[in-house]
Amino acid sequence: MKRTFLLLTALICGAFYLRAQTRLVEKVTKKEGELIIPYEKYVLSNGLTLIIHEDHSDPLVHVDVTYHVGSAREEIGKSGFAHFFEHMMFQGSKHVADEEHFKIVTESGGTLNGTTNRDRTNYFETLPSNQLEVALWLEADRMGFLLPAVTQEKFEVQRATVKNERGQNYDNRPYGLVREYKDKTLYPYGHPYSWLTIGYVEDLDRVDVNDLKNFFLRWYGPNNATLTVGGDVDPKEVVRLVEKYFGSIPRGPEVKDMPKQIPSLEQNRYVSYEDPYIQLPLLSITYPTAPRYTYDELALDCVADLLGGGKNSILYQKLVKTQKAVQVSTSNVGDELSGEFSTYILPFPGLSLADMAKLYQEALAEFEAKGITDEDVERFKAQREAELIYGLESVRGRVTRLAAYQTFLKNPNFLSEELKMLRRLTKEDVMNAYRKYIQNKPAVYVSVCPKGKLNLRAAEDNYTIDTTQYKAPNYGYEGLRYREPKDNFDRSRRPQPKPAKLIEVPPYWKATLGNGIPAIGTRNDEIPTVNILMSIEGGQLLLHANKDKVGLVGLTADLLNEDTQNYSAEAFENELKRLGSSISIYANETGFYVQVRCLKKNLYPTMQLLEERLLRPKFEEEDFLRIQKQQIEGIKNAKTQARYLASSIFNKLVYGLDDVRAYDTDGTESNVAALTLADVEAFYKQAIHPAYANVVVVGDLSKEEAQQALSFLNQWQGEKQQTRIPDLHKGIQPEKTRLFLVNIPNAAQSEIRVGHPAMPYHPLGEYYHAYLMSYPLGGAFNSRINLNLREDKGWTYGARASFESNRYSGYFVASAGVKAAATDSAVYEIVREIKEYKENGPTEEEISFTKMSIGQRDALNYETGLQKAIFLRRLLEYNLEGDYVKKQGEILQQLTAAKAHEYAQKYLDPEHAFIVVVGDKDRILDGLKRLGYDIVELDKDGKPVVSEEVKEAPAASAPQKQAVEEKSKKGKEKKERKKRK
Repeated sequence: MKRTFLLLTALICGAFYLRAQTRLVEKVTKKEGELIIPYEKYVLSNGLTLIIHEDHSDPLVHVDVTYHVGSAREEIGKSGFAHFFEHMMFQGSKHVADEEHFKIVTESGGTLNGTTNRDRTNYFETLPSNQLEVALWLEADRMGFLLPAVTQEKFEVQRATVKNERGQNYDNRPYGLVREYKDKTLYPYGHPYSWLTIGYVEDLDRVDVNDLKNFFLRWYGPNNATLTVGGDVDPKEVVRLVEKYFGSIPRGPEVKDMPKQIPSLEQNRYVSYEDPYIQLPLLSITYPTAPRYTYDELALDCVADLLGGGKNSILYQKLVKTQKAVQVSTSNVGDELSGEFSTYILPFPGLSLADMAKLYQEALAEFEAKGITDEDVERFKAQREAELIYGLESVRGRVTRLAAYQTFLKNPNFLSEELKMLRRLTKEDVMNAYRKYIQNKPAVYVSVCPKGKLNLRAAEDNYTIDTTQYKAPNYGYEGLRYREPKDNFDRSRRPQPKPAKLIEVPPYWKATLGNGIPAIGTRNDEIPTVNILMSIEGGQLLLHANKDKVGLVGLTADLLNEDTQNYSAEAFENELKRLGSSISIYANETGFYVQVRCLKKNLYPTMQLLEERLLRPKFEEEDFLRIQKQQIEGIKNAKTQARYLASSIFNKLVYGLDDVRAYDTDGTESNVAALTLADVEAFYKQAIHPAYANVVVVGDLSKEEAQQALSFLNQWQGEKQQTRIPDLHKGIQPEKTRLFLVNIPNAAQSEIRVGHPAMPYHPLGEYYHAYLMSYPLGGAFNSRINLNLREDKGWTYGARASFESNRYSGYFVASAGVKAAATDSAVYEIVREIKEYKENGPTEEEISFTKMSIGQRDALNYETGLQKAIFLRRLLEYNLEGDYVKKQGEILQQLTAAKAHEYAQKYLDPEHAFIVVVGDKDRILDGLKRLGYDIVELDKDGKPVVSEEVKEAPAASAPQKQAVEEKSKKGKEKKERKKRK
């Protein structure tokens, strides 16, 4: 590594827009074999830090703006501001219209998002590299010109959206509030980490738009931000453009780093609450620990791995292996001010959380008595180093790491320091950290109990929040005022991108292995890793003649990840960790899939393990019974979740209760309970069959090397059957649209699905035409349905519509989770949008957007090894050549509004659709009746509930219909006003 520190003025050729000195602080270059991320670091005169990572391996650019502000900068009574601003920053700025940020990035062939945590907020986009200037223009406009575009109307809509997000992800989600109870119990009142990032609803209701503006003025200045640009870029051009767009933005108030604030507990703190959405109780145990990027954090990561991080861990062996707990997990997370060492335990029925707490303490005693070995630590180190390498595969991964290092350490080159810390870690260091933070130390115990079952909690609550010692800090909000940047160019003119670079499909090879398995691969030498995907056709569809065996697919896949003939599951996991490799087997409706990732230097020992796992499983009765019990509890838990139920019921309606496609691969409680180990053994022989397999290899190796590595498969023999997958019916097309209601009492939100059967997937067939047609309707953030329900009305966190298909069957479905009060209106709006789209088709503007968005996206599709492998697998499964992408492009460019309208009339059928609503019947039924559909109530298994009240709902009266239509009309008028503005 060459690290050059420079305190010079950057001389930028042709810098007409240069406003002041820009300092090149340092330049880090990479030597052969080093594990570093090369970069150049600059500081602008307004304090903005710019980091540039040049990498021409793919024609992509990733732009990240990280502001050193998260929920930790908020104050009591005004929580949730940082997250609220994540929403507001996508609502337009002075020179970018409402919803235009998403539209511009998407039609440029890119993806974008923002995330907020306790300590920072970041906004990012990945685009074809010719769109660099567009990305910088967008980010600079919301840094410097957001406030002129903030209105009370936008504020209200996004406040409603955030409330829906909180309801969907926290308040109305099983175990959704466990972190909130943990945070306010672990940290003193007023501590920056004592509330969730999303904040409290009452705080959102309390604040106004001026509070929000002050928060922006205090924390979102360029001197509190790091702009990181990585990918196929010229650093000189990046500096010039950053000076042009960011250089005139005035410096904000000074921001100092906050002091470390690790809480201290005098005794165990016990709190509990009842959760109406769960079947099983959950115990959360948390110790305060070391902040991020410290040596103690690293050592505690190792403790977490050994204590509860896998099948060899003490907690897994003591609780899961013995069938006392369905699930246990342990993690250590370091944040900027403090850290948390947490364990989550989900017991089997019949055991209380007090039992779990006792077993947990016994496990700690065993851990202390047993101690740890050098080999334990070496396995952890090998696995962590491999993860660091895998994390460098994408330009986004590298840019995100550079941005985090700079934000929290002021050192983008900390990767080398992280590796040094890792390599010097010893078992003594690990045990010292354990003794310092965990051994005989008090913790916070949060008991989450099903409704009416507080008797299951770990102990009586013993902690009350003390608010008397809190003194509100002065964050410096007085006298803040907005200063608009002054420019010598017209910011309202969107930059025109350079010509796009021609995207070439990666060169690939094809081969047939010795046993007839087709193989395909490509060389990828960007990092020294190998990705292997194996697909075996069949999956749940193999049970087409025996529906009572559904669930066998999930059981078989799970057991294939257990013991083999020569390795216990624990020994197998130890070997994988030692190599820094991963091997997983999973299944779905259409097949079994094997996914392998390893370092190139460990390819052959990893292949020996793959041979064991795939060809020599050892199906043990003890493992079968444990996994069977876990699967049954998982099914019960899933049926408490509205999102799962809505999709599950929709599948059952589309395919019918007698079709295996109607069921999840985990099956039903009764079916799984009836299965035997003999069923698994027989199904393995049927399903895991070489005649229906293919394999993809992507990595730093040649075709010959790949074939040699896979040569063990030649011993795997088997002849094709005459019929493996039968002819399947397309799906059930209802005579007329009906509404099916599933009751979840007291649900604050409703899940909605609207759709009908459709065609199977094919990348060049009817599916592709239907996919293109539906993109403006529900396939992008700026689609009609999402803008209507989320951006215009604030009823949902997100809504979408698309064709969901596999190679055998498919359906069209629109989906959304909405606040309960808007359930009937949301159903009406979704159906209306589909009907109007079918009747009138998309606009020319929408087709232009579709062409630009999808047509420029290829640069993002082949970046990582896994992305390349998925692309190549499609070639084998559908007998395609690489030029099919070119053919798709031709179909796309030939698309017109008239053709899309034809497709909409052909493929959309809102008059013969299933509408599924999962929510609180008492609260939403009267509104649903006004829509005029026959309403059928179903139970959670999809079977009719006898209820005269809803069985044959009368058609809506004229006044009822008019009330709903008036709501829609007002929403459309509001949308038109926004457009005019």
